[in-house]
Amino acid sequence: MKAFITSIGTSNPKHKISQPQVWEFMAKAHQMNEAEARSLNMLYRATGIHTRYSVIEDYSEAGVRSFYPDSEDLEPFPSTQKRAALFQKEAISLCEEAASKALKNRNVQEITHLITVSCTGMYAPGIDIELIDKLGLNTTVERTGINFMGCYAAFNAIKVARSICMSDAKAKVLIVCVELCSIHFQKEKVADYLLANALFGDGAAAMLMEAEPVNGINLETQTFHSDLNRGGGEDMAWRIGDYGFEMRLSSYIPDFIEKDIAPLIKRLKENLDIESFDFHAVHPGGKKILEVIESELELQPEDNRFAHEVLRNYGNMSSPTILFVLKEIMQILKKEDHNKNVLVLAFGPGLTLESMVLSVKYQ
Repeated sequence: MKAFITSIGTSNPKHKISQPQVWEFMAKAHQMNEAEARSLNMLYRATGIHTRYSVIEDYSEAGVRSFYPDSEDLEPFPSTQKRAALFQKEAISLCEEAASKALKNRNVQEITHLITVSCTGMYAPGIDIELIDKLGLNTTVERTGINFMGCYAAFNAIKVARSICMSDAKAKVLIVCVELCSIHFQKEKVADYLLANALFGDGAAAMLMEAEPVNGINLETQTFHSDLNRGGGEDMAWRIGDYGFEMRLSSYIPDFIEKDIAPLIKRLKENLDIESFDFHAVHPGGKKILEVIESELELQPEDNRFAHEVLRNYGNMSSPTILFVLKEIMQILKKEDHNKNVLVLAFGPGLTLESMVLSVKYQ
């Protein structure tokens, strides 16, 4: 029995914001002096991000306040409850759009399993049940939720879907990842918060996995390998606070990845007869992370262009981001790429390192 990724759909909120616009909002919100604002601007310019998307319009239009209070210090600062209510209001439409694209020209009544993924919001009855209603799925569809695992969570969803497909020849598993990172802006002038505010955006992605390939391009799952660097366990963390979810994101993360990436790939290759990889899908956690991986794996930026494109146009959207990268790759694959392989990497709280190899199959 095998498991194939057969389609991917993505979606983003309507508010498209440039890095300079976000920087201007953040400098004012943090009530920075000229020197502090200049330093923050250098950080934003160094991210490699040009645009991001948000469900909050406040970041994009000067003077507009639809979510934050119309005050210089944004007080009273929105509570976790208010942010959770915004997630519940906005996330489902992104999920529906991404899933509808992934299921285009497919019979939704054939979907046997639904896996939903998020670390930026949750409620019950949740997105899984709302998607059944919105998409017209069978009420008997088997549902699984993967929550609060961060940027690498899509890997766990794919592993669950793979196990299902390999045990049931009729399985058709819909994975839906959604993150509204921008609703958790923190205004304290703490280095971790400043870095997180500079990187994260909002988006959703849906992936269909099946036990049998479909006509055209498919990605067959080959092998996985994951590991933990407990020395970096506190350098990337995600906790619930009184004013939203609080991201701890240390600038030392690339150093841990630089040390661990080569041994990770070595272990991944142990069960495969592969000397090199044809395509690379790397979670764009940040520009420095991409540069470290390219250096350690002896890649040129062109080899990793799909990750750079997603980072430049969308920022880091946490769990859906790697699916955005895989979609970019699937769109350029041709019949001649049959049996070529794709190395997929992501990193998250723990410090968790995830790797996966996919094989291109043209049916």
